[in-house]
Amino acid sequence: MNIIVVGCGRVGVQLAALFSRDKNSVVIVDNEPQAFSSLDRYFEGRSITGLGFDEDVLIAAGVEECDVLLAVTSDDNTNLMIAEVARTLFGVPRVFARLYNPSRENSYIQLGLDFVCDTTLVAEEMYSMVMAQHSGYVDKFGDFEVLRFVLKLEDTEKQSILVGDLEREHEARVIAFERKDGSLSSIPSKDSVLYPGDIVLVCIHENLLERFSSYMAS
Repeated sequence: MNIIVVGCGRVGVQLAALFSRDKNSVVIVDNEPQAFSSLDRYFEGRSITGLGFDEDVLIAAGVEECDVLLAVTSDDNTNLMIAEVARTLFGVPRVFARLYNPSRENSYIQLGLDFVCDTTLVAEEMYSMVMAQHSGYVDKFGDFEVLRFVLKLEDTEKQSILVGDLEREHEARVIAFERKDGSLSSIPSKDSVLYPGDIVLVCIHENLLERFSSYMAS
């Protein structure tokens, strides 16, 4: 995909790195040239200095061939202007705007804008973590919870456990795992082997959490 990220702050830097690592064509725009010094050293895209709502700047960034534009500056009004220019003037198929002030969410919805509100996301995430009353919480779907945790084994002499055994014994589903040294991340099969210290993503019924928590390193 051809992607333009407007705003080279912390969010913009992370987005540029993620999309670049996935081999997308990425251009990042910021009106402060020194902001680009924060880019990941493996970032393979282009950086352009200028105002993100300036038509000439966007054209230089390749907006006419752009598949996705993300407006993630630190100012709501600027992000709104960038998003509207990209949508209405250049017909970018997918445009996303960052939003700080939750009171403006209805306005963005009425405009038909796709947006992410930092404040709302953080508040909802922290609320969910508190209400879950346990560590490792990621999300909830009906009566099931998704957990991300570091694996420990109840039997300290046990060096590993098969995914199939863990799932069968606890009626859980292992979604993915990553080795503690980051050497491997994978969608598992029943025969995949898990070791203490691995980072594991699991879906499990909320009623089974208490017994399963013995596998979660605190």
